[in-house]
Amino acid sequence: MKPSRTLATTGRVLSQVRHDPRTVALLLLVPSLLIGLVAWIFSDTTVFDSVGPAMIALFPFIVMFLVTSITTLRERRTGTLERLLSMPLGRGDLILGYTLAFGLLAVLQSSIAVLFAVTVCGLEVEGSVWLLVTVAVADAVLGTTLGLLASAFARTEFQVVQFMPVIVFPQILLGGIFLPRDQLPEVLRVISDWLPLSHAVDALNAVATGSEDAAYVLGELSIILAWIVGAVILGSITLRRRTP
Repeated sequence: MKPSRTLATTGRVLSQVRHDPRTVALLLLVPSLLIGLVAWIFSDTTVFDSVGPAMIALFPFIVMFLVTSITTLRERRTGTLERLLSMPLGRGDLILGYTLAFGLLAVLQSSIAVLFAVTVCGLEVEGSVWLLVTVAVADAVLGTTLGLLASAFARTEFQVVQFMPVIVFPQILLGGIFLPRDQLPEVLRVISDWLPLSHAVDALNAVATGSEDAAYVLGELSIILAWIVGAVILGSITLRRRTP
């Protein structure tokens, strides 16, 4: 891999996204609007202070997964990836370039979502807001890399959506969003320990409530980063030039 090729891919992807206002709105605004909807639903209660951090993990993760996987698959179906890979551009350059491009968008998306949740929706944060933003960004980048990985195996946009029950839904159900993970049946709790979204939710809850120190949050963050790196490597290995 060469940095110049990776950055060229990053610039090309960002340029394409910039010329698609609907995608920009979906990436940057929809997660915040959904968080606002949840806050509105529980406006007369204190429930949002409990579920708000999990919503910050959930909505950006899902949006980044969908947008990244469908965008990558569309480029492969139209032959763009085949033309790019016929040039001196490696698969690693391509996957890392996509990761950086959507990672930059994830920084904006997560920052907007956290600030919206805190300033507009009134989410109480006992810990550092900047640490909350850092974990939220890592969570959104995780959705990006898992989306890239899913696109390597899908042949159509519909198949990408079919990957959600396999990759996304189990993480939502076991991630501590609906029930604290320590109250899950033992087998399900052990499984949830291996799911990256669980660690994102735990870290965001820890920062929001101030229940754990920074070392605990950084430990959870390191697990998320390990999943990101693993997804990038596996995506680079399994990426196909075009869809059969």
